[in-house]
Amino acid sequence: MSDSTPRPDEGIPAGDGGHLRDEADATSTREFPFEAGQVHAPAEGEAFHRRERRGLLVPVVAAAVVAALIGGGIGAGIAIAVAPRTTLTTASGGSSGVVINNPSTATAVSAVAAKASPSVVTISVNAPNESGTGSGIVLSADGDVLTNNHVVTLDGDTGGGTISVTASDGHIYPAKVVGTDPLNDLAVIRLTGASGLTPATFANSGDLNVGDSVVAIGAPLDLPNTVTTGIVSALNRSIAVASSAVPKGSSGSGGDTGGNGSGSNPFNFWDFGNGSGSSAQTQTNNIYLSVLQTDAAINPGNSGGALLDSQGDVIGVNVAIAGTNSSSSGQSGSIGVGFAIPSTIAKRIADDIIAGRTPTHGQLGVSSVANESASTGTVAGIKVSSATAGGPAAKAGIQKGDIITAVGKVAVTSYTDLAGQVRSYAAGTKVPVTYSRGGQSHTVTVTLGSTPSS
Repeated sequence: MSDSTPRPDEGIPAGDGGHLRDEADATSTREFPFEAGQVHAPAEGEAFHRRERRGLLVPVVAAAVVAALIGGGIGAGIAIAVAPRTTLTTASGGSSGVVINNPSTATAVSAVAAKASPSVVTISVNAPNESGTGSGIVLSADGDVLTNNHVVTLDGDTGGGTISVTASDGHIYPAKVVGTDPLNDLAVIRLTGASGLTPATFANSGDLNVGDSVVAIGAPLDLPNTVTTGIVSALNRSIAVASSAVPKGSSGSGGDTGGNGSGSNPFNFWDFGNGSGSSAQTQTNNIYLSVLQTDAAINPGNSGGALLDSQGDVIGVNVAIAGTNSSSSGQSGSIGVGFAIPSTIAKRIADDIIAGRTPTHGQLGVSSVANESASTGTVAGIKVSSATAGGPAAKAGIQKGDIITAVGKVAVTSYTDLAGQVRSYAAGTKVPVTYSRGGQSHTVTVTLGSTPSS
């Protein structure tokens, strides 16, 4: 799409030329295999697309830990009792779980991992012609688990895959999908016959600072209970990825539907691992996510797993990585640019799904021209091509020609920013929107409309 092609604020992909439909008219179906995908330095107007499919996951169990009390914390002190467990090995011969051999030398990261690892599970999805693995976060003792939509749909290829979940103690449970939110790439599954699981504790991601220490736990490359560390690299980042929603009318049986989804999309979820499945279905629609960025190593298989703060509380759901696309296969691992859906957004969506409510996503009600700023070049923002009559923006006084520069406290300089930030709010939320008109800055409160979920 050329720079002159108008973009809707909710990130509807171009398809009909000219002004794009406002999100109210758009559908959001795209696919991503599951597990953290790769992001290629995005060119403006491109979308990210995540994938991480691989072969059937080997059942794994939590490894031996010595009973201990681990003191200290990365920020404030934390003390965690670590109970003994039996060591088992995977088919590849490696032990799984968080192993504490010498409590006297255990670090604050050891404490975070020991606290949170029982709340992270490994998810295996199998369809007739493909399979994949990802991670999940335990929400309830009786088996509600949060993960990515692209994990349970194999990147949008199937709505009926067989799901099995391996808990940190090695117990394997069958699971069913409770509900999905393709627009935020989130899903909740429920384990059958589960009890006594350890629910994760969620922190307020709005309290994070750039530079805060973080720990990621998941199953990258079919290696469950893998712990990596880093910092919060950036907050309020926005990325675009291809939708992992299963197309309406699709049998969801998998199969070679063409393409690995890389295209020109900046953030991609690739097909990693054993490669027992076929390539994912190529879809045209994009979704736009507000994410936090981390340099903790995130790789295919980490998707749906936990990003944790120094107290072992969830601050994000790992969803994508940036990649250099330098390998001959067009795939690469972590380069220290990973992304997670903030915990405040993820928990809201999960609560809605579990309660039987349809998650909602904000809509501003404007169309925009990609990257068009003020004619003087002195204002960075998104120029409004049109404001839907009677829509949220129009009701607040925003007009054609205005330059939207911020949503809430977050500056927006591209349609990806605008769409990602607007969609991060629930419909009906009152949000300050700042815009420039005639060289003067104005801030109005907009009551967001609702973006259709499909």
